Amino acid sequence: MRVNAVDTIRFLAADMVQSANSGHPGMPMGAAPMAWVLFSRHLRHDPSQPDWPDRDRFVLSAGHGSALQYALLHLFGYDLTLDDLRGFRQLGSRTPGHPEYGDTPGVEATTGPLGQGIAMAVGMALAERMYAARFPGLVDHRTWAIAGDGCLMEGISHEAASLAGHLGLGRLTVLWDDNRITIDGAVDRSCSDDQSARFRAYGWHVVEVSDGTDLEAIDRALTEAVADPRPSLVAVRTVIGHGAPDVAGTSAAHGSPLGADRLAEAKRRAGWPDEAFVVPEDVRAACEQYATAGRAARFVWEERLAALRESDPARAAEWQRRQRGDLPADVDEEFWAHLATTLPDAPTATRQSSRAVLAALTEALPELVGGSADLAGSTGTDAGTVPVRRGDYGGARIDFGIRELAMAAVLNGIALHGGFRCFGSTFLVFADYLRPALRLSALMRQPVIQVLTHDSVAVGEDGPTHQPVEHLDSLRIIPNVRVLRPADAGETAEAWRCALGATDGPTVLALSRQALPPLDGAHTTPGWLARDGFRVARASADPDVDLLASGSEVDLALAAAEVLAGEGLTVRVVSVPWRERFEVRRDRLGSARATVAVEAGSTLGWRHLADAVVGVDRFGASGAGSAVRDHVGLTVAAVADAARTALRSAAPSP
Repeated sequence: MRVNAVDTIRFLAADMVQSANSGHPGMPMGAAPMAWVLFSRHLRHDPSQPDWPDRDRFVLSAGHGSALQYALLHLFGYDLTLDDLRGFRQLGSRTPGHPEYGDTPGVEATTGPLGQGIAMAVGMALAERMYAARFPGLVDHRTWAIAGDGCLMEGISHEAASLAGHLGLGRLTVLWDDNRITIDGAVDRSCSDDQSARFRAYGWHVVEVSDGTDLEAIDRALTEAVADPRPSLVAVRTVIGHGAPDVAGTSAAHGSPLGADRLAEAKRRAGWPDEAFVVPEDVRAACEQYATAGRAARFVWEERLAALRESDPARAAEWQRRQRGDLPADVDEEFWAHLATTLPDAPTATRQSSRAVLAALTEALPELVGGSADLAGSTGTDAGTVPVRRGDYGGARIDFGIRELAMAAVLNGIALHGGFRCFGSTFLVFADYLRPALRLSALMRQPVIQVLTHDSVAVGEDGPTHQPVEHLDSLRIIPNVRVLRPADAGETAEAWRCALGATDGPTVLALSRQALPPLDGAHTTPGWLARDGFRVARASADPDVDLLASGSEVDLALAAAEVLAGEGLTVRVVSVPWRERFEVRRDRLGSARATVAVEAGSTLGWRHLADAVVGVDRFGASGAGSAVRDHVGLTVAAVADAARTALRSAAPSP
C-alpha cells in the first residue's frame, strides 16, 4: 500500500499538470515519498478542521510543486475534490499554479518566490515557541517545510536559517528535496555549496537520506529530527521526475508537462492504470485512518482548552481574543484620548513620537511583538520590551539582525500563525531589501506593520544612498498596502491606531528623522485617518489654493501658506498621511481654484491630484538635512511659486 500511496501522489500530480498543459511535474514525482512519510507518520493535522490552532504547520517552500500539495490535501480528506484537481491552474480554481493562502484549505502560506517559504516557516516556528511561553499546555506543535535547491540558493534562506539557528527553533524541520536540478540544468552549473555544512554552521541539526525512495530511511530521519533540540535540515537525495522516461533526473522534467505518451509509459512501467486521476481504494482508506488519528489529537487538545475554561475563564477568554485577532477592550477611545495627552508638544521627530506610542501599546497590547533589522534605537522600536532569546521566548522584542528580507518574511509567518500582532522596522530606503516579503504580506492580506523611518532627503549627511526618493510611491503602488506618513506626534498616534485597526493587509509607517512641530488638532475627529486619509491643517473658506502635503512637508506647506496669505490669497493646507484613502474621500474636502502637492519624494503619484507638484525626482546629496532640502528644491519659495503659477493657469473665479 505504501508504494501505491506514493505512486498515487506522483500520478495525481502528473495528471494535474498534463490536464492543465502547464506546471511542474518533476518536483512532485521526486518528492512524493518524503511528502507521504511526513503527512502519514509525522504531521499532526486534522483535515476536517484545517485551522485547528494547535495543528502542525506545513509550508511548501518549493511552491512550483503545488500539485504535490494538492494531491496530498485531496488524499487526506481536506475539502479539495478530484474536480478541483482537474481544475489545476485554471481561472477561479482552488488549485492555483502556486499555493495561495486563503484559496485552498490546508495551504498555510502563499509560496512560489523561492526561499520565502523557509523564512515564513521560521516565523511560524518562532510564533509557536513564543505562544507556548504565554499559553503553556495549549500550544505544542511543530513546523515543517519542503524546500528545493532554488530555495536554498536564494539569499533569504541564508538570513532565515541563520536566525532560526541563533534562536534555537528546534520545532522546525525543513526537508530538502535534493534533486540537484534547476530550470537551466544541473545545480553544479552555478552552485557548489556544501549545503549540509552550511546549515550545521548555522547551528542546525542535519541528517542525510541517500535514497529518496526509501520510506523507512526518511521516517528514521524525521524521527531523529523531532528528537533533536535544534532546527533540522533533512537532506533527501531525490530524482526529479522519478519514473518519467527520458526526462527523469533532468531539467526537462522541471517546468513542462510530461506529454501524453511519456506519462502513459511512466504509468505502464509503474503498473499503474492508463487513466487520469486514479485513487485506489486502499490508499483512500489508509489516508482516512491517518486523518482520524489527527482528529483524535485535536479532540485531546480541545479537552485541554475546555479544562482551562473551567479552571481559569479569564485566561481562556484571553486565548480566544488573541485567536480572533481582536484588540483588548481597554485599547479603546479612552486609551487613545489619554495617549494624546502624553505625546510630545514640542517639535519631535515622528520616529520618536512613534517610540512613545509604541511604549504605551506595549503595556496595553500584550500580543504586540516585533523588532528591527539592527536599528531599534534609530527607528524608535526599542520601547523597553524584553528580548526573545534562545530557550526564553516570553519576550516581545525580536532582534532580527541585519536581515531585512528575512525579517519581513518571518513576520509574515508570525502573522499567519495567529495569536500575535507584529511589526518590523528599518530605514525607508531599505524597503528595497524587504519588498518581496511585503508584497506577499499584501497578497495574503496579513496585518504586518513596517515602521520605516528616515523617510526623506532630510536624512542629510548619510547622503543619497540613505535618502529615499522613489520609495513612497513604489510602496503605494503595491495593492493592499497602506502607506501612512504622519506630520506630527498626534498624527503618528493616529497612524498606529489605523494600522492596528487594519486586519486586511500590511501597513507602512513612514516616519521622519528630523523634528517636526505639532500641528493644530482642532479640525480632527477620532478615527479621521482610517475614515478620510486626510485632515485640514489650516482652514480657509472658499480657498484660492489648496496645498496638499504629507509628513514633514506639511510644515513646509504651512509656511508657504503664510507667505501667500500675505499676498491676499486664501490658502487651505491639507495634511494627507494616507494618499490612497484621500483619493477616495477627496470630495468631502471640496475644491479650490488651484491645487499644489508637496512631498519629499517622487512627484509621479501626485500629478493627477494637483495642478502642480513640488517634490524630488532626483537623488539627494550629502550634507546637512536642511541644506539638502534647499538643494533639491524643497523650499517655502518653491511651494509659493508653484501656487502662484497654478493660480495663473487656473480658470478665473466666477
